[in-house]
Amino acid sequence: MSERNHTTRYATPGQIYGILQHQLQLLGEQPDMAHQLPPVMLWGPPGVGKSSIIRDVCEKAGVGFIDIRLSQREPVDLRGLPVPDGDSVNWLISGEWPRDPESRGIILFDEITAADRSLQVAAYELILDRRLGNLYSLPDGWLVVAAGNRAEDRAVAQTFSSALANRFCHLDVEADLDSWCQWAAAKQLHPDVIGFVRFRPECFFNMNGNIEQGWPSPRSWTRVASILEHAGDSLNEDTLSLMMQGLVGSAAATEFLAFRRWSKELPDVPAMLRGECPVSIPERADQRFAFCSSLAHHLWKGPENRLQERLERFFAISGELTSDFATLALLDATAAEGDSKQEQRAMDVFCHPAFEAWSKTHGKVFNQHMEKALSQKVEKVA
Repeated sequence: MSERNHTTRYATPGQIYGILQHQLQLLGEQPDMAHQLPPVMLWGPPGVGKSSIIRDVCEKAGVGFIDIRLSQREPVDLRGLPVPDGDSVNWLISGEWPRDPESRGIILFDEITAADRSLQVAAYELILDRRLGNLYSLPDGWLVVAAGNRAEDRAVAQTFSSALANRFCHLDVEADLDSWCQWAAAKQLHPDVIGFVRFRPECFFNMNGNIEQGWPSPRSWTRVASILEHAGDSLNEDTLSLMMQGLVGSAAATEFLAFRRWSKELPDVPAMLRGECPVSIPERADQRFAFCSSLAHHLWKGPENRLQERLERFFAISGELTSDFATLALLDATAAEGDSKQEQRAMDVFCHPAFEAWSKTHGKVFNQHMEKALSQKVEKVA
């Protein structure tokens, strides 16, 4: 990735999420602003989650999502199909465009930089003017977003015309480890993957190798986690190794598999949370990362009626960790999909009687982390 400087905008996935959420909220409250809000153009390398961010925003807001992959379309798909009618021509507009004037959502023109110039021109009118001639107008509740790769990303990238570029709010997206780990913990992705990328952040996103085959990115690590979660007994270690290499490349896969071998020597974390074995904290740094991810992952896996007991053990176990690792475990433990679920988890954790003693030991580091997160949010709003 390019080095940060004062003239370049880099946005984390969390910041992109906040910007799109804000614009959707504005359209919901003031639909007449539809022609004033600039469409958003997300620039970034493949695999950083540009389209998945937009999909998550729509799911959380309960609004529609239309994904238009321009590189797979023809101009007629956007402009409509001409149908002769005597001495004139009628146009059949695609049925995928939203018709309900009260509907809300986001239309994503994905891979826009991979589309040739004729397709970009076909998309101009809808992106810039929110209409297709006098045949169709986009409802005011819909936000227009585009996404694509830059030339330096070594992906297919056509240049933008100045007319199109000048209408967008351009944001460069970078892979952000902390945001992804919190998202992964909320999604209950496999803890070995979360622990590894925290231990080896250099392996989280790396385009320096052979990118014609697998290479490490947020997207590919998400797929690794999914494979591990569903592997069961049907895939042996050799087969898993081949799949890991196919997803993240041989270098990152080799390190990850070595990390996995060490993580298998961890104490039985679920049994520890049930109080069936004594607290045992690993000495090795890589095992501690795996241990913390596993601790948060399994906290919510047991029966609901034993949650308070598991929380009691969670605080007892994390109380013996150093403050940086204890903070990681607590942050992962409170991550969840959906505001209501996250609020409930935070209430369960922070209102537990054992939290007061935990905070006396680790509260300083935890508060520093929360202050940093708050300052980042303030910077985003500013």
